[in-house]
Amino acid sequence: MGTKNSYLVTIWIILANICACFSSTSEPQLFGNDTSTKWLEDYADIVSKFSLRTAEIPDDDLCYIVPGQPLTIPECEFNPDTQTFVVIHGWTVTGLFESWVAKLVTALYEKEPKANVIVVDWLTRAQQHYPTSAAYTKLVGRDVAKFVNWLQKTMDYPWEKIHLLGYSLGAHVAGIAGLLTNNKVSRITGLDPAGPTFEHADAQSTLSPDDALFVDVLHTNTRGSPDRSIGIQRPVGHVDIYPNGGTFQPGCDLQNTMKMIALTGIHNMDQIVKCSHERSIHLFIDSLVNAEEHQSMAYRCSSKETFMKGMCLNCRKNRCNMVGYGINKVRTPRGAKMYLKTREMMPFKLFHYQVKIHFFSSEKLTYTEQPLKISLYGTHNEKTDIPYVMPHLNSNSTVSFLLTTDVDVGELLMVKLRWEKDAYFSWSDWWGNSNFHIRKIRIKAGETQSKVIFSAKDGEFAYLVRGKDDAVFVKSKEDNMSRKEKMMHRRKMHGSLFKEDIQGSST
Repeated sequence: MGTKNSYLVTIWIILANICACFSSTSEPQLFGNDTSTKWLEDYADIVSKFSLRTAEIPDDDLCYIVPGQPLTIPECEFNPDTQTFVVIHGWTVTGLFESWVAKLVTALYEKEPKANVIVVDWLTRAQQHYPTSAAYTKLVGRDVAKFVNWLQKTMDYPWEKIHLLGYSLGAHVAGIAGLLTNNKVSRITGLDPAGPTFEHADAQSTLSPDDALFVDVLHTNTRGSPDRSIGIQRPVGHVDIYPNGGTFQPGCDLQNTMKMIALTGIHNMDQIVKCSHERSIHLFIDSLVNAEEHQSMAYRCSSKETFMKGMCLNCRKNRCNMVGYGINKVRTPRGAKMYLKTREMMPFKLFHYQVKIHFFSSEKLTYTEQPLKISLYGTHNEKTDIPYVMPHLNSNSTVSFLLTTDVDVGELLMVKLRWEKDAYFSWSDWWGNSNFHIRKIRIKAGETQSKVIFSAKDGEFAYLVRGKDDAVFVKSKEDNMSRKEKMMHRRKMHGSLFKEDIQGSST
């Protein structure tokens, strides 16, 4: 017990350090007294370093491109004919590059073999007490702006080929850099931008939609009150994606992290804090290295609560989008908050379904937190016994909920529903029947946008009885007609064809 307490104390110390606030007097001036752009061509005060990493040796800085020294561009074998990724790390305890940097470099080259991948080294400023490092983001942003501006000017390099990727504090560095350059870069990707001291800051101090032609953001660690969560909670891009609600990621719970620590050593204790935060990077890497069929899809929704009811699986008018590198660059005046569920490991993709059921009962029944098992059978595969806890199960009520599976079952053909006995003793197990009857189940698939109606396999109703056999549903016959056939049928019965027949018979 003492060891476990020491773990928790360590976690608390890390979190307390992350969430510390700093006074405005420690913040460096962004422009000083000079409001002109002459400062963009003064390279003498640049502290950050810019290394062009290679696919062969992604984990080492072998060649630096130095602003103001044009010969370093060909020396580092910069390719002026292809796009450039600028990777910006965040706060660090050790003062060293974290392992994700090399993984992201490798993934970027795997997707775009001829690209330039430049890693910004601001480790000396990033390893300070968090409030100091947070304040330094403005100076580092200036450094990056000067570098990008110089690189573009020296080679007449197209702005549309520049993509900044920033993690945590690095996301705000990218935003400040994008704000200060002479022209807007093509894209900034914010990977769980840091929350403490930035949640309520102005747009000039944080990542914002104004900082690039397109800004996409992944929020993966927003648990806690505003300005106390590790990742920023409010939307700061054109598209803000909140995987698993954005608060906490699968596989990052204390139990799983303790298992990892037991295997790899106590020095990885900080993974408890970093796991969800760093998941943003691995979701982006996932989008780079996995084939199209493994690309995750996110859906626009007003809230995570509404999303969890399965009510937002709509792709009309850009209401859904790819996650990560292949995102569709949609810009709307208000921006878009999007949600999805993921697995705990790569590939992270899950298939999303809205399940809609109306429960009938001859008696008035009311239950809460009821465990169900749902099985899906399709043309490609099957997924059995998917667990779902029904928050409320009442007589004569319609329920809509989100169901996910990591298996592509293809076109749905059959659904089975089982009501498990819960862990609590219930008098209704001794007398009376705890059962509902269901006529139909409606399912919408997010990834394919297909809508399928399932009817009871035997008879008009299927019976859902607690602790008994599965209720079985098969694809309804009314779903067998194609969309065109349904339209022709409606027109024939109610539309123009019906009217034409009437007119023809009256002449």
